[in-house]
Amino acid sequence: METVKQRVLTTDAALQTDLDTMWLCLGAILVFFMQTGFAMLEVGTVNKKNTSNILLKNVLDASVGSIVWWLTGYGIALGGAIDSYGFIGSTHFALNTDDFAGQGYSYGMWLFQWAFAATTATIVSGAVAERCTFTAYITYSVCLTGFVYPVVVCWGWNTQGWASAWKSVDDDANPLLFGCGVIDFAGSGVVHMTGGVAALVGSAFLKPRKARQPVTGGPLLTLPSDYAPEYGPIFQTLGTLILWMGWYGFNGVSTLYIVNYGLVAAKTMVTTTLSAGTGAVTTLFIGSLMQGKVDGAYVLKLGDANNGVLAGLVAITAPCSTCEPYGAFIIGFGAAFVYLGSNALLTACKIDDVVSAIPVHGFCGFYGVIMASLFATKDNYAAAYYSDRAKDCAGVLYGGDGSSLAAAICFLLAVIVWVAALSCVVFGALSGMGMLRVDPTVEDDGMDKSEHGVTGGYAAAATTAGGAEMVEKDAGSNL
Repeated sequence: METVKQRVLTTDAALQTDLDTMWLCLGAILVFFMQTGFAMLEVGTVNKKNTSNILLKNVLDASVGSIVWWLTGYGIALGGAIDSYGFIGSTHFALNTDDFAGQGYSYGMWLFQWAFAATTATIVSGAVAERCTFTAYITYSVCLTGFVYPVVVCWGWNTQGWASAWKSVDDDANPLLFGCGVIDFAGSGVVHMTGGVAALVGSAFLKPRKARQPVTGGPLLTLPSDYAPEYGPIFQTLGTLILWMGWYGFNGVSTLYIVNYGLVAAKTMVTTTLSAGTGAVTTLFIGSLMQGKVDGAYVLKLGDANNGVLAGLVAITAPCSTCEPYGAFIIGFGAAFVYLGSNALLTACKIDDVVSAIPVHGFCGFYGVIMASLFATKDNYAAAYYSDRAKDCAGVLYGGDGSSLAAAICFLLAVIVWVAALSCVVFGALSGMGMLRVDPTVEDDGMDKSEHGVTGGYAAAATTAGGAEMVEKDAGSNL
């Protein structure tokens, strides 16, 4: 009888592990599908002559990222870090079987975290599009995915990271930052602000596109209405909605388990929805008011609604599991003002960001981590993290002692310094060697022609049905 009981317990434990493993794999698929959203958003924003270039970079964000994440990224991010005082991981490189021990859950975790790493690289590629060389792209993508970003992951998410709230105990060998660690549940700071800071540095070194700044040092001009392709609004909106869908994996599956975590996961997806919707509506109408009347009437811009969705999603990524639904509404509302204000600031500073990645991911990512330290309730913190320190580590607005806010500020400043410093090294070195920005003639002709052999843009070719399909005019083609 005892043997039967043991077998039942063993089977039950194995089933729970399998369910948790499949939960991670499902999340990885959703987050990876966000690459499609980024691709659609970017291809709907850039000029037609750079279509192939931006799409190839989106493919390589995931492809190159998978190799680099396998070799170094995952080990630095989530390997053992106790010997480095929580600064950098030192095990689990190249899927070492001794470290992974053939556990399905460990492989699921690797896959889930790789999808996040690919997202970080894509944030940068969108911001610096249309004037960054392919060599520079590959260089910064490898550095970001293989070293810069993994170190930030180690700090914020590794159970031995110096700023992590995922530590189960607080001891002298591995102390909690201010007794709490930073509340960044799904990565407003770890993922989005990291990508946003790198994008800011890259954009600053690259300088604006000629289309936005015809005169060197002059003000940034509004792009002409026919700059983006006629199908631009379709792809921009499709990309935004795909990203919104993928965000349910980004935030919801960051519970890392589903067995006994169903409430946390479901509530997280609800707060994600509310913040995104509120961000969209608020940005749409406040953006219209800020612009003023055009020909005697206020104008509602599709771009404002789309970016408002993304601003709300980024902002809620850190506090998604610890705030209440009404808190998510407030956070999404505030995200609209953060996005609109930072976007205006970049224009004033003459920073050309092709897809508004810096305001959406950088500024709203910073804002989201601060909001997590304000809006975390004791019950939600206990459910998402640990109940024994929920009283002290709850948000300032819910009776917390301020330790979470102090940890958030410390972590954010450290990430900004780390990412900005290393990005300056990478982009500065590339600029110094003349390998950062494409030649002016290449920028005028389009990067599809110079780097990918598309000599005549896109033309119609007859199909067997008598219709037409769009095909690339490759070099040497008779099309």
